[in-house]
Amino acid sequence: MAATILIADDDAVARRLVENMVQKCGYETVVVDSGDAVVELLTGPDGQGIDCLVLDLVMPGLDGMGVLAKIREAGLNLPVIVQTAHGGIDNVVSAMRAGAQDFVVKPVGIERLQVSLRNALNASALKGELQRIRHSREGRLTFSDIVTRSEAMAGVLRTAQKAATSSIPVLIEGESGVGKELFARAIHGSGERKAKPFVAVNCGAIPDNLVESILFGHEKGAFTGATERHTGKFLEAHGGTLFLDEVGELPLAAQVKLLRALQEGTIEAVGGRKPVKVDVRIVSATNRRLLDLVKAGQFREDLFYRLHVLPLTIPPLRQRREDIPHLLRHFLARFCAEENRPISAIGGEAMAYLSQLDWPGNIRQLENAVYRAVVMSEGDQLGLSDFPQGAAHAPAINQPAEPLVLAPSTAPMVSGIEIPIAPLPAAGTLAMLTSAGDVRPLEELENEIIRFAISHYRGQMSEVARRLKIGRSTLYRKLDEAAANEPGNADEAS
Repeated sequence: MAATILIADDDAVARRLVENMVQKCGYETVVVDSGDAVVELLTGPDGQGIDCLVLDLVMPGLDGMGVLAKIREAGLNLPVIVQTAHGGIDNVVSAMRAGAQDFVVKPVGIERLQVSLRNALNASALKGELQRIRHSREGRLTFSDIVTRSEAMAGVLRTAQKAATSSIPVLIEGESGVGKELFARAIHGSGERKAKPFVAVNCGAIPDNLVESILFGHEKGAFTGATERHTGKFLEAHGGTLFLDEVGELPLAAQVKLLRALQEGTIEAVGGRKPVKVDVRIVSATNRRLLDLVKAGQFREDLFYRLHVLPLTIPPLRQRREDIPHLLRHFLARFCAEENRPISAIGGEAMAYLSQLDWPGNIRQLENAVYRAVVMSEGDQLGLSDFPQGAAHAPAINQPAEPLVLAPSTAPMVSGIEIPIAPLPAAGTLAMLTSAGDVRPLEELENEIIRFAISHYRGQMSEVARRLKIGRSTLYRKLDEAAANEPGNADEAS
């Protein structure tokens, strides 16, 4: 999913010109004709879907300066590019002081607008990453720090936000790398316990003979090597949140003591003489199905029901592909700053290709792929060849373009479908008949039209869906169906 740009201008002609240029730059657009409409949209439920604002300063009613003031009052961290036909220095200074990111003079050219949008989005992504890192270190991470635009995540976020207002035990389920600890920190940082400690414990990394000591503490001399008293994670998290990551890996002996601690609200250190009362909110996580472990006798059923009070299942990245471009931009901004690399963007071909991969390691794998690409790249823009996942297809992109005839080709693969993503002529010919003179199947013609559209619009999937007048989810479904019907894939499936 490309970034969404809000365009505000009372002049219909100027508004349409800017909209066309923004779309040609590969972004989605939302258009309004007044300052009041801008404020209403940004402060409403759809405001979170806007990535940048192109704002005309001179409008009837609430003008551009008034909009900037309203945005500042509402505490919105939205990059704003102001434009006006009057390019006086006073207007520039006033707009910048009011919070504008950049300033362009009408009529703006597409090159100038593209650079301005790219810089604004990169700066916004970097600011968001720095804020997220700072909040994480300070224990103040909230749901606004979670990068997502996916409908699949909307329900999960709503449930998690409700859970944050209470002390109900939460069990977060999901594959490795989907961001379970990030959700746990956001639940803690959005609740009444945010000023108290957040203590994370990886249950799968603790040796079996040390689990009780690490969780509940031990007294001096309780066992060989216990040369001093240790308080344990429960007491460290007193008043706050204890995050039990990979809770399914706990040995059965420790599960018994954990169950008692949850039931009684007290713990007893190894070698201790009396129980100690603790006030801890439990958030646990697992990448395995706990119910399957219960059936296999590897996890206590009574403990399962203690932890499984409010389950949250975070979908894997392959089920929320629209989040991938936003995550890519955020990771690119962070790693470019950390490594001091002047990389401005990720190319359209690479963005489209990476958005179609399954990413079995989820967000963690995507993050590491961007990190490697930033370190190893020698250019000012990341291309397909900078990612190991797409390096095999890079030569086809760098070859000179040839006249296009829409027929079976040997182009690179996206989601298992051959897609010519090299620069192509604006028009092509579609072969309607087979070599035997029969009319080709409708499904086959449709697949080739989709391939041509993806190539023509340089991998901008939102623009492809808009031009074909279908939804993005329908477009992705058709790509997946075409991949499944490829002869090689059909043989493997059988």
